[in-house]
Formats: sequence, structure tokens, C-alpha cells
Amino acid sequence: MQYQHIGHKVKGFYSTAKYALRYLDMITKKALYKAKILGFWAKHGLQTTLDAFPVKRRTLYNWKRSLRDANGNNEALNDRSKRPKTLRKRNWPITVISQIRFLRSKYPNLSKEKIYPFLLSFCQSQQLPCPKIRTIGRIIADTTDKMRKVPVKINSKGKIIIRKKSDKLHKPKGFKACYPGECAALDTIELFVYGYRRYIITFIDLFSRFAFAWATNSHTSQTASKFFLLVKTIFPYNIHNVLTDHGGEFKKYFDSLLQVEQRNHWHTYPRTPKMNAHDERFNRTIQEEFVDYHFEDLLDLNSFNNKLFDYLFWYNGERPHFSLNLRSPIQFLMIQSQLNKKCNMWWPDTMYCN
Repeated sequence: MQYQHIGHKVKGFYSTAKYALRYLDMITKKALYKAKILGFWAKHGLQTTLDAFPVKRRTLYNWKRSLRDANGNNEALNDRSKRPKTLRKRNWPITVISQIRFLRSKYPNLSKEKIYPFLLSFCQSQQLPCPKIRTIGRIIADTTDKMRKVPVKINSKGKIIIRKKSDKLHKPKGFKACYPGECAALDTIELFVYGYRRYIITFIDLFSRFAFAWATNSHTSQTASKFFLLVKTIFPYNIHNVLTDHGGEFKKYFDSLLQVEQRNHWHTYPRTPKMNAHDERFNRTIQEEFVDYHFEDLLDLNSFNNKLFDYLFWYNGERPHFSLNLRSPIQFLMIQSQLNKKCNMWWPDTMYCN
């Protein structure tokens, strides 16, 4: 279609165009019912129509005029918005609005529920009407800056650091991996071993549950990029999308590596670990089944990683998984390879994507 070539550099163009095409000439069932009544009127006359349908004479003429003004387009018979043309405006005293702003400035980003007790006492002392909790929230939303105070950071030279929000890709809503390597999730476990910091970087494929981990004493993006290169040599499928949180180890060198290899870097929203639920569950499994029993070995990373690789070999090759119908990830991948060869052996199994 032609619209796919017009705004390829305009952000949000495709979604808006699809929305417009979807609702173009959209006629409701009620509008079709009105058109049917008008057709009945033209064929059988006015009095018969009034007797057959529960409508008034004035209503029929209004429908007919709307249809005539739209050159016969039945979309004109759709119900119009009943929103009033003239809306009431909030007209609270400037003193009350200034007090709300003062409270949000003195106690940064205080919620409307917590502002209400302070505002109520102030209004009573000034003999002013006090808005309710919901109205306080609407007053805050009406302002351009939302009465929000942002902390100011100053660098070593005394200049204010301007925060720039970067546009980051997020995991699509309702996403479900349907083939190996469609999405790989990474996360980091931080541990303290007798005063020393140790980190375990984990990886899991969302479709096959194939997992890998590596212990290190570094928490940099260079370490995470080396780990990802190691994963590529072990995991037998190409990885198309990578899901991480906003940790510093998944920035700079790690992000640059994904850009060079043309892989999408999806981020979870802040304070939403459920968006990376598969890897979070693997973190718990590996701690309960392995790390807790080899905790002291973390002082010697080579010894710990050697034992960890033996555990992961058993985890991927033999350990049953409930999510895979009590198969191991390797067994599951072997079955998938047979299914891709048009084998009908597992066709009654409904656990997998088509």
C-alpha cells in the first residue's frame, strides 16, 4: 500500500495510518438499523413506518436530513458524541492552587491523598473552600509541569546536568516467543561472599528455556558483552531480540554490540521484574539448586564456574521442566526440529505455538 512509503521517517505514522484505515467508513449496527427504517419509510409510507417502528416523525426527518447532507453515506447515521459543547471550568481561588504548588515543592511530588490533610487545615484557617482529593489530582493534572519537582544535579565544574530521556525499546505487550532465539532474557545476581562482591550473569531463551550463567567479579558492560558472545557460541540458534533491565552492565559496550549485530535491545519498565519473569525464575532456581550449596566456592571463580557448567549441562540436557511438559530444554529443541520437518508425531500436543 502507498501509505507505507510516505512517512517512513515520521514517528508513529504507521500506527496512526493503520488506525485510520481500520475506522474509515465504519458504520455501526445501530446506523444500519436506522438506514433500514428509512428504506422502509420510502417503500411503505410514513404512517406505516410509525406504526411498525418505535420512532417519532421528527426523528425520521432528522435522520433523513443527516443522510441527505452526507450524500447518502450511512456513516452519518452513527450516534454522535453527547459531550456538552460548553464545559464547566474549575475556578478555584489562586491562593488554594498556590498552596498546592507550595506543598508539592516543599515535599517533592507529594500525592493528592497526602496533600489533602495539609490543604484542609490551610483552607480552614483562611476560611476558603477546600477541594476534595480527586479535585486536587485534577488541579495538578491541569498544569503544564504537573507541579512536579525534579532534582538538579551539578557536575564537577559547577554546571547543571541536563537530563535527557532516551527513547528505548520495550518488550511488546502480550509478547510470547514462538520459536527458539526469538527473545533471549539476561539478568544479574549480586552476591556478597565474606566481604567480596560477586556477580552471576544469567541468560535464558524464552521459548525453549535453554539457560546459561557465568560468575564474575566485574559488573561492567564489557563483561556483559563478553558473556553475550559466549552465549552465542553455546546456544545453537540465532538470537533476534534481547531483553534486559536498565542495569549499567547492559549499556555502552553491551548495547553497542547489539547494534553492530543488528539485534533489538528490549528494556523492561522500571520496577517491573515481572516483564522478565522467565529469567527471574531461573535466578531463583539456580540459587536454590546450586549457588546455596557452593557459596564458598565463589571466592575461587574458576572452581565455581567449572562446577556451574556441570550443573548447567545437566539443567539443559536432563532436568525436567514443568513448562516443557517434563522435558529438558535440549529434548524440547530436538522435538521442535522434528516438527519443523513436518513430522506429525507430536501433533496432539497443544503446548507449543503454531
